[in-house]
Parts: sequence; C-alpha cells; structure tokens
Amino acid sequence: MKRKTRILLAGLASVGGVVTGAGLLHNRRPDRREHLYVTLYGEPGYMGRNERLTWTGGKREIVPFTRVRLPRIGSIRLERLVYRFQPDVRLPNMHLLWHALTERPDRTDPEAGVASFVAMHQLAGMFSVGLWEPVRESEARSGVRLWAGRPGERPPAHHEDGLSGRATPGADPWHDVLANAPDLGSWSTRTRYLELGYHGGNARRG
Repeated sequence: MKRKTRILLAGLASVGGVVTGAGLLHNRRPDRREHLYVTLYGEPGYMGRNERLTWTGGKREIVPFTRVRLPRIGSIRLERLVYRFQPDVRLPNMHLLWHALTERPDRTDPEAGVASFVAMHQLAGMFSVGLWEPVRESEARSGVRLWAGRPGERPPAHHEDGLSGRATPGADPWHDVLANAPDLGSWSTRTRYLELGYHGGNARRG
C-alpha cells in the first residue's frame, strides 16, 4: 500500500473513534433537534381531506391558514423524529483494516490495494450511520400553536370585559397542540395562523 494511503487510513480510523464517541454523546442529549410532521384533517376524528406540514427545527415557522387547502381544521396528528447515531451497526472489519495498514505494495499483483479500498469504504460508512426514531409524546418539545389572529397580537377589543379589561372566557388568542387532537372544537374555525416549533412543553397536551 502507498504510504499516503496508509496515513489516510490511520487518520480515518482515529477520526472514526472520535466521531463514534461524539455520536454516542449526541444520543444522550435531551435537546436533540426534532423534526415535526403535522397532519391536518378537515373533520374531527382524523377524517376528511388532509394536508401535511413539516418543520425541521430551528426558528419557529408561521403558516397562514390560507396556505392550508382545507375549509377548516377538525383534527391534528403529530409525529416527531430525532436522529439517532448508531456506530455499532457498521463498524469496520478490524482484521481487514490491520491488513490494509500493514500490507506491502506489490505492483505485480492486480489485486493489490483491494484491502485498503474496502477498509476506506467501511471507515467512511461510519460517519453516516444512524436512523430517525420517533420521540415519545411525554418527551416531545415541539408542537403547533394555533392563533386566532396574527401571532403576538392582543385579542380584539370586543373579547375584553369592559369593566376589568380582562379577556372573556374562551377568547384565548392562541392554543397549543402538543399531542394528537381528535377534535379541535371552536379552534377548527378560529384558527388563522399555525406556528410550528418548540413551545416549551408547559401547555396542556391536546
């Protein structure tokens, strides 16, 4: 094997160990980025026509109801996924790796260098090994906030008590959906904006 190839393999093996360790630490982090998939149904009980929205983490995303091609939102299903690093799925063949690092180059052998090629392929595969796994509902941090008006605005004045200035019951400006919601009640027609993102997990689920 060429000296440069041997150095590259040794470097990949070293980096692979570091990446594996980092991946295992990543799996233990409670703040792994969630991908949120929201299915909106036109009728309660997850019936009728449906539309799907996707949020891949980062900043919250505001979706006007006019972008949703439904007359109303009767029910909502949520699915969250996080990436799980699994370095134990495709660890390189250590015997093959050792052979690739120690073999002497033989220009007369047409199969010379095969071991190094295979070893490099296996090492490269370590860096992308993983899968997307569902998040338990009790551990999920993302969801959908339904807004009756523009996000962040105060409720209209006619929703307030003229004496106290407090909002009347049922006039909340927003409603969090943090779990599957088979019936949105009045929010099926009140919703004007949907806000996808992390909502603290401190609101009632459903």
